[in-house]
Amino acid sequence: MSQPTGTESLPSQELDKEDSVKAENSDVLVQYVVLRRDLIDTWPLGSVVTQGCHASVSAIWSNKDDPHTLQYCSPQNIDSMHKVTLEVKGEPQILNFSEKLKTGGITHKLWIEQPENIPTCLATKPYPKSVVLPFFKKLKLYSNLNLSYLNDNIEPLVLELKQSLQSD
Repeated sequence: MSQPTGTESLPSQELDKEDSVKAENSDVLVQYVVLRRDLIDTWPLGSVVTQGCHASVSAIWSNKDDPHTLQYCSPQNIDSMHKVTLEVKGEPQILNFSEKLKTGGITHKLWIEQPENIPTCLATKPYPKSVVLPFFKKLKLYSNLNLSYLNDNIEPLVLELKQSLQSD
């Protein structure tokens, strides 16, 4: 691509542009959703996803006038939202993590399913990724694949399959 005379970029200018793009990408607005692994293993998947949706919408609505939330939900960004879904082991961990976020000044919604009064998940309001990433680095990405269930139940499943095939 040709440039007008006298405006050729110097190597240092190119590096500045690259650094600027990297900084912009690392500060993308993101909403974190944290689900309980024990519920993922025992509740229908749709029910667990619904809990995360409740927390996400509540965190956004409760902070609808926040500048980051306004930017995150703006017409130019509405179709390119960034969410990260993570997991913790169970109820004590979600409660402890919520307290850690409160102590760190990270605004979030701890969703308590009613009428059962069960803390199921949490979601942050949108933040620049660089601000909240340190709080979430040690958590695992949510995965619906439960290998421990498979390992614990593989023998009975194989036996059942063999019996089924023999009876046919």
